Parts: sequence; C-alpha cells; structure tokens
Amino acid sequence: MLPLKEEAPPDTGRRHHQGGTLMTSITAHGSLSASDHSRELRKAVIAATVGTTIEWYDFFLYGTAAGLVFGKLYFPNNDPTTATLLAFSTYFIGFASRPVGAAIFGHYGDRIGRKATLIATLMLMGIATFLIAFVPTYSSIGVWGGITLTILRTIQGIGVGGEWGGSVLLSMEWSRSGQHNRGFLASWPQWGVPAGLFLSTVVMLGAAAISGDQFLTWGWRVPFALSIVLVGIGMWIRLGILETPVFQKLVAEDKVEKAPIVEVLKKQPKEVCLSALLRMGQQSPFYIFTAFVFSYGVGTLHMSRDFILTAVTAASVVSFFSIPLFGHLSDRIGRKKMYLIGVVLCALYAFLYFGMLDTANPTLVFIAIVLSLIPHDMMYGPQAALIAEAFTPRLRYSGSSLGYQFASVIAGGPAPLIATALFAAYHTGFAIAWYLAICGVISLVSTWYMPDYTRQDVSAEYDAYEATPAT
Repeated sequence: MLPLKEEAPPDTGRRHHQGGTLMTSITAHGSLSASDHSRELRKAVIAATVGTTIEWYDFFLYGTAAGLVFGKLYFPNNDPTTATLLAFSTYFIGFASRPVGAAIFGHYGDRIGRKATLIATLMLMGIATFLIAFVPTYSSIGVWGGITLTILRTIQGIGVGGEWGGSVLLSMEWSRSGQHNRGFLASWPQWGVPAGLFLSTVVMLGAAAISGDQFLTWGWRVPFALSIVLVGIGMWIRLGILETPVFQKLVAEDKVEKAPIVEVLKKQPKEVCLSALLRMGQQSPFYIFTAFVFSYGVGTLHMSRDFILTAVTAASVVSFFSIPLFGHLSDRIGRKKMYLIGVVLCALYAFLYFGMLDTANPTLVFIAIVLSLIPHDMMYGPQAALIAEAFTPRLRYSGSSLGYQFASVIAGGPAPLIATALFAAYHTGFAIAWYLAICGVISLVSTWYMPDYTRQDVSAEYDAYEATPAT
C-alpha cells in the first residue's frame, strides 16, 4: 500500500504533502469562478463515479466467482452445500475487513484529504483483485489456495472499506449552498455499484463464452486479470482533480482533527450506530438479489449460469436510472421520507421475489430479478447523503465510513451465509424472505431516529453553532 505520511497542514490554504508518489494539492476554493467551480464539480463527480465503478467491479467479481467457481475449485472435497458455505465464508471476510479499511482510510481522509486517500484505496483494491487471477487451485497447492484467496479478499475489503466515504464526499462536498442537490450528487458514487455489477457480469459472461468448457480451468481468471487496466484508468482520472472545498476550508481554518476516529466515536456514536443499522434493510437484500441468487438459481432452480448472469446484468442496467432518480427525489421530499418508503417496499418485495423465483418459470424468474433492485434503490439513492450529512465536516470521512461499513459485518457479509443456512433448514425461499423482512424492521426504526439535514448547510462545523436537522 502507498505510504500515507501525516503532516500538520499550515494555515496558508495551500499544502503539498508527498509520501512516495502520493501528493495532495489544495487550492483556495474561494478563488474559483462559477464556471471553474462547475467544471471542478463535474470532474469530481466523474472521478468518484469511475473510481467506485472500478472498485465495485473488483468486489463483485469475487461474489460471482464465489457462487459459480470457488466452491468447486478451492473446496472440492465437500458436499455442494458445504462447499458453497465455505466459498461464501471467504466472501464474508471481505465484508468483515471493510470496517478496518474504514478506520484506516477514514483517519487519513480527515487528516490529509479526500483525494490522496482515494488514490491509495484504488491501488490497494486493484492489486489484490489482479493477484486473485493467479491463485492456484486446491488440486495444485491444497488448502493454501483457499488461504491465499482469503488473504486477498481481506485486502479487497480493506480497500473498498476506505473507498465509499471518500467518493461520496468528493462529490457531495463540491455542492454549492442553496442548490439543494447533494442527494443527487452523492448518488453518483452509489451509481458505481450497479455499474461495477454490470461490468463484472458482462466481462464474466464474455469470459464464459470465449472459454466454453474451459471456464473452470482458465476462463474465470480473465476478468480478474483485466482489473489492472481499469485501475490504471481510474488512477489517471483521480490524479487530475482538486481537493473538496469543505476540506480546503478545514485546512485554511486549522480545524483538521488529530484523531478523527476516536473523536467521532466520542462525539457522534449515535450517528455511527444508526448509519450501520439503517442499512440492514438495504444491504442484506442487495446481496441476496445479486450474489446468493447465483447459487440459488443454478443449484436449486437448475437454471443455466448464463441465464442468471443475464438477468442480474439487466437489473443493474435498471439501477443506472433508478439510483440517481431516487437521489434526486430525496432532494425534493427529504432523505428520510424517501428512505422509509424504500425500506417498506423492499421488505414486502422479498416475498414476491421468492414466490416468483420458486415457480422456476424463466419469464417470472427473469422479471423478479430485474425488478429486485428498484425498491432497493429507493434506499440506496438517498443513502449516501443521508449518512454523510449526519457527520460534522472534520469527522465526516471517518464517521460516515465507519457507520456505512459496520453494516457489512451485520448485513451484507452474512446475508448469503444466512440465506444458504435458512434454505438448507427450511427448504423454502420464504424463510429467506422473512429474514429480509426482519432486516427491514430494523432499518425502519433506525432511519426514524436518524437526523436529516436535507436542506441544511453542511459545510460548517455542527458543534460551532446550533444546526437543527430537518424533521
């Protein structure tokens, strides 16, 4: 990983910090004209979105491979259910390590800036994904293949754990006061999730088509190897952006926190906890709809691998439009209201989803998968702004990252494991639907108590004045 050396930022408003090849340049944001500001805003949104797309491409590749490949190649001496559980266990480790990445990069993001930190997270994630392409299978090195996968998946999780907070702030903190578009701007890094899902499934489909019956031999490795090219593109884009005006202001006013992780846990523990819990009803369904569905569709419904891949790809295309739409709507009706609507609809849809899947009718299965991300996106679109706005600027990278990524341990990571165990015990998809409904109830209560700063100024420190959240 790139060295991240800390230096106390001076009061001049311009800082160059060099640690290896890492450099952050801060230019006084007050000197930018309206047209220059708009140009930098567009560049920041593009850089955040492209970067998250690449990181989620890397992350989703592993999820797809865990459902289709890893159980057979790295855990071959177990029955199919146990092999799937073991494959998803290595998948879960990527989630368990995400709070570690949130703590590490949240600290640096609030200390040395959003831009510098995001360059490091992109490189860390990309290198780990590239190396997965060359991990020998169980037949070559025995159990060490699974251990190596686990180590690389841990590194992946650390990288993606630090990515989300910085990407959201890179977009949101360029918004001008009074424009009321933070929900829309912050939704674009979220857009990187379906874009990464789309890209990973399309590349996996292409690799399957090219390799044919050699897919398990070498075809699955190609998408992982290609990630290094995408990382190069993302690095080039991110190196050309400026630091956010909000962080520039923190530097100019000498308000950079020395220990932001410790401070946010002392000053805003409620917001950290609520941020994690409100994601239960969003993240758990997402990984059922996009990861568990592969093993369920192929192993239980006996449908073709390519059919499920195509349906999930189509669902991700729908999200290209629904995520920014619901982010925009949250600017109009409020973050919490939009989020609560999504929580209720997603919990109810879980029962319809498994009812349609269990018919094993290809048309109904395809429709169920394609529509599954719409109620999810009612939460995911406004979620970035809802969480990030809840934290004061000098602690925002740390607080939003920790809250967001803690959910990975209690929601997204265990979801495929819990779903596999529930189906093995009850032999019905409705048992999984009830699990998702319980997650929805937790989200409903947590969101209700979450502060909503939809139309508030979030550029100044919250403890410097009485900031009243919207009701």
